[in-house]
Parts: sequence; C-alpha cells; structure tokens
Amino acid sequence: MSTPVEGTENNPLLKDFYFPPFDSIKASHVLPGIRALLKQLECELEELESTVEPTWPKLVEPLERIVDRLAVVWGAVSHLKSVKDDPELRSAIEEVQPEKVAFQLKLGQSKAIYNAFKAIKESPDWDTLSDAKKRIVESQIKDAVLIGIALEDDKREQFNKIEQELAKLSQKFGENVLDATKKFEKLVTDKKDVEGLPATALGLAAQTAVSKGHENATAENGPWMITLDAPSFMAVMQHAKNRTLREEVYRAFVSRASSGDLDNTPLIDQILKLRLEKAKLLGYNNYAEVSMATKMATVEKAEELLEKLRSASWNPAVQDMEDLKYFSKSQGVPEADNLSHWDISFWSERLRESKYEINEEDLRPYFSFPKVMDGLFSLANKLFGINIEPADGLAPVWNSDVRFYRVNDSSGSPIAFFYFDPYSRPSEKRGGAWMDEVVGRSRVLSQDGSSARLPVAHMVCNQMPPVGDKPSLMTFREVETVFHEFGHALQHMLTKQDEGLVAGIRNVEWDAVELPSQFMENWCYHRDTLMSIGKHYETGESIPDEIYQKLLAARTFRAGSLSLRQIKFATLDLELHTKYLPGGSESIYDVDRRVSKRTQILPPLPEDRFLCSFSHIFAGGYAAGYYSYKWAEVLSADAFSAFEDAGLDDDKAVKETGQRFRETVLALGGGKAPLEVFVEFRGREPSPEPLLRHNGLLQVAASL
Repeated sequence: MSTPVEGTENNPLLKDFYFPPFDSIKASHVLPGIRALLKQLECELEELESTVEPTWPKLVEPLERIVDRLAVVWGAVSHLKSVKDDPELRSAIEEVQPEKVAFQLKLGQSKAIYNAFKAIKESPDWDTLSDAKKRIVESQIKDAVLIGIALEDDKREQFNKIEQELAKLSQKFGENVLDATKKFEKLVTDKKDVEGLPATALGLAAQTAVSKGHENATAENGPWMITLDAPSFMAVMQHAKNRTLREEVYRAFVSRASSGDLDNTPLIDQILKLRLEKAKLLGYNNYAEVSMATKMATVEKAEELLEKLRSASWNPAVQDMEDLKYFSKSQGVPEADNLSHWDISFWSERLRESKYEINEEDLRPYFSFPKVMDGLFSLANKLFGINIEPADGLAPVWNSDVRFYRVNDSSGSPIAFFYFDPYSRPSEKRGGAWMDEVVGRSRVLSQDGSSARLPVAHMVCNQMPPVGDKPSLMTFREVETVFHEFGHALQHMLTKQDEGLVAGIRNVEWDAVELPSQFMENWCYHRDTLMSIGKHYETGESIPDEIYQKLLAARTFRAGSLSLRQIKFATLDLELHTKYLPGGSESIYDVDRRVSKRTQILPPLPEDRFLCSFSHIFAGGYAAGYYSYKWAEVLSADAFSAFEDAGLDDDKAVKETGQRFRETVLALGGGKAPLEVFVEFRGREPSPEPLLRHNGLLQVAASL
C-alpha cells in the first residue's frame, strides 16, 4: 500500500470541497497540496490525450474538470495571499508557482487537444452547435495559438521560459508595491500638524498608531500614524491643512517601489522586454497586438476612442485648473499662483465644499455599511428579481469581518453565493477593490448529478473599518466602489450558461468585462436608490433632498480632469506596449513624460515614479488593456441610457429593462460575442454620446 506524500493526508487543498476551507488552509499546505494536485492533473491530462475524440464528452468535459480543479484550488491559495499575506505563504507560492505555470503551458500546448478542437470546427456538425459551444471551440483554438502551440520545439522552449519569468516578475512587482506601501510610516505628535483631518481619519490614524505599539494613542490627542494605505493617504491629500505634510506624503506615494531593494524599475524593463519577445515569437509586431487578439477593440480603435475622449476632456481640465487657482487665490493662500500636485486634491475638496456645500466626510454618517448593503440588495431585487440574504456560518471565512450571502431567485431557490470582505487591513491585505470567482456555474461539475453547480464569488474592498462602536461609515466614493464590484459579481452569479468554460465572467472579452460593474455605479445617482441607501446611522433620516441635488451637480465636477487621468494611464499603457523599445534611447520615464504632455495639465514631478506602482499593467491583467475601463464606460453609460429612455421613475419599465439586461448582459456570459450581446440588449451598436453626456462633456465635444 502506498503511503500518502508528507503533508497530503489531511491537506485541506486536496479535500473535495465546494466552499473552500479558508479557515484551515495554512502556508504549510501549499507546497505539498499543489504538488499532489498537479501530479493528479498530469495523470488526468495524459489520460485525456490518449483517449481524446472530437466530441463534447471525450474532449470538453474532461478538459473542463482539469481546468476547473486547478482554478478553484489555486484561486483559494492566491486569494489568501491577497487578503491574508504572510512571509511563509509568499515563499510557498513563489516556490510552487513555476510548477503550476509549467502545467498550464503543457495543457495549453497540448497538440492532441488542439487538433481535436480543430476537428470539431471543421466537422459537418459545426453549424448545429450552440453559440456557447462555438465560442468555447474558437477561444480554445485562439488561446492555444497565443500560448505557442504552433511554435517549433526550440522556440516553444524559449516561449515557456518567458512565461515562467513573466509570472515571477509580476508576483515580485506586486510584493514590492505592498512592501513599499507598508514601509512608510509617519508618526505625528503635534496636534496642529493634523489640523483639517476629519474625525474618521484621526480615529483610523490613532488606531494604526496603537497597532504599531503606541498603546495610549487616541483620536483626540494622538499620536497619529499616517500611512500610504488608501484611507489614510486620501484623507491627508484631501483634508490636511499642513502643506508640508501633504507634500511629504505625496512624494512618498509617487515614488513607492522605486528605490533600494524594492525598486520595480528593472522589473518593468524586464517585463516589457519579455512581452515584446513573446509577441515577436507569436508573429505579432508588439505586445498590444497580442492583447487585442482577445479583446473587442483593436489597437487603432482603442487609440481612436482615447483621442476622442482626450480632446473632449482637455479644455474642461484646463478650466478645472484655472478654477482651482482662482479659488485658492480668493482664499488668500501664497501658493495660489504655483499650485503643485499635493495641492490639487486639497483645493478641489475645498472648492467642492464651497460650490456644492458637500463635504465627503459630512456624508459618511448617511452611508453606514449595513444600510448601503440593504439598499444595494433591494435595487438588485427590483432590477433583476433576485433576493439576497445573509448566510454567515454556511461557509468558512478567512477573517471574522467577512460576510457571506446567498442569492435566491424569485421562487426562493438558491442560484449563487458570495463572500464580502469590506474593510482595510494594511498589514496583510492588498489595496484596492476587486471581485473574483471562487467557483463558476457548471453542468459538468454538478454537485448532485442533475442541476448545475452554482456559482460562488468574492467581493473585496478596502473601506474604513468600524471605529469603536460605530459601524463602518463610507464615503460616497466607497459606496460607488461597492456597487461597482457587485456589478462584476452579478455577471458571475446570474449567468444562465451551463458550459463552465463560458459561464459568468469566463471568456468575456476583457474590454467588455467592466460593463456590468460600471453600469451599477450609475444607480448611485438615481434618487430613489440613493434615498434607500443614504440613511443616517443614528437617526435613520434619509439624506436631505438638497444634498442629493448637490451630489448630482457635483457628479460632473472636475469630470475633465478625472477623465484625463484615466486617459493618461490608458495611453501610457498602450504606448509602452506598442512604440516603446526596451533598451532603446528612451526610458520608461521618458515615455511617461511624453504622454503626460498631452494628458496632464500639471507635468509630473521629476522624481515621479508612478509606473513603479502601476500594478494594473505590471502585476494584474490590464497590460495593453487599461483602455478597457474607458471602452467599457462607453458600453455601460449607453446601457444605463436604455433605462433613462424607458423612464427611471416608471417602475414597470425599469423592471422590464432590468429583466432584459439580466437575460442578455448578465446571463449570456462568455457564451456570445459581447458586441452581439450588447446589440441584443440595446437594439443597436454602442455610442459614446451617453458617456460624454453623463460627464457633462458633451457640449464641449460638440463644439470641437
């Protein structure tokens, strides 16, 4: 009898689970668990290759089982790294990642599987296949080509080396950003240095100070610990009256991970060099062309959209800057004629307060986490006919703050589940907000042998944790973020696709994937929705109508500047992946400066190294794809305009339109080309007009 490998007999990663055992997975389980899993999957792959036939049961179903098992188990481990990072987990993942990448390459480059898919495509039965099945076959063939299936042996070896190296570099890039963010700590002891900071920020800064060993710290008397974590950084930039403090924190922020042993500069150069080599091996001119092979857009179309939006945003952004100068001058400050980067957020907030009498901080009491979630869930019920109920305790969680929910359809049957991890934990959790899948909907992986396995999602945010006995009080921006991530989760959870390889967000083109998330954000400005979430956490009174009117007016405040900022990121990303030559005469920072001339009113500081923390494109999936945010904003604004056309106050029309959105955008997932899905919902192709209108940039664009 063979004895189990050391560390595998009670390894939670190898158990048969539906909800991952997040509370019992330890760093020590990762190496033996993933290795044993890969060994088992290698056997399954060999079995599949030797018995494969160009039919669904002999090809797609066994393939889906392999792909899914790896995605679920690796997904659980890498999720823990994002929300509960520690050195042991880090090094275990680092050690086993090359083996996991090697297996994925072997799977992706399987000639037997590739030829079987080609045989299905060329068979006389091709036309009888459903849209979803055709999409699976076509995307498998395309993915195989993009993962080097057609390369000769020595070139394939070179390609595989590049893939391994890129996976390592991305991992290291993200770790450097996290470590550099963590490294900056500024202890403030003098009360006048924190003047202007709102009570919530002072509470958080004192709480952070306590956790760093200053056990007597209080919000009232300090000391206060300032960090580069978003809730702390943003509070300082927007509210700290001490200009020197703002400058110090800003300079630290834009130079994160750009020096010493955490310097990401050489990593970026290496990543760009390898991506270009990979593109050339595959027969493309540059990496952007590789990226666009699986997108709705092309390089030209993306550049064209960015330029259209840039020219509509430039003059309004120039005007925004003039407004700030004029306003700060009226306040009699000496720096008015020479505003710098660390003044922009501060004076923008003061101008917003004076113009709309809205202070983001004053609104926090109206947006308590429990009420916001209640309002969001009742909107989901109205639009899509679903009921969401707490199901805490049903699934293991990784932190006691994590909530767990069940999603039921109108008849009360469960259709999905999701976890929500809302609060910032800078010592172990990466910044930002994201949604990811835990398991996808699938007929093949049915739990009971008859009905499809139900999808499970994660939502993760980084809002301010509850302080003392107060609930988490959110800024309006944090409310928008929750709506955004919930939009992603809905597309994963409300899918009607039973083919696991195209269910939910799987196989949705990257530049269409932000459509449902950005679509949901629009509802934050809808009066009834806002009134249902905006209830004072102590008195229960709704947000006053005049505040709602001001929020609406403030929606287009600095829209030109905000739009330009996204366009800068997107343009820089495309530029680095099309025209930039690694090792050439121009450095990455020269490219940044060049792009900034057309996309930034205030030139970046000489030491600005924002690229060193641009994780989206160097440690995330947005390489030569950051434009997707704008591309999808066009789609989502246009989708929302269908509700405007139907009449936002007409409940019946809203429900009908919501049902149509559910049956198309949310239900069809990756089983149909996104343009066809959009046209099926909207009745026509997308137009950028609603986006410019929502941003108040239309009249400007019209006069260009």
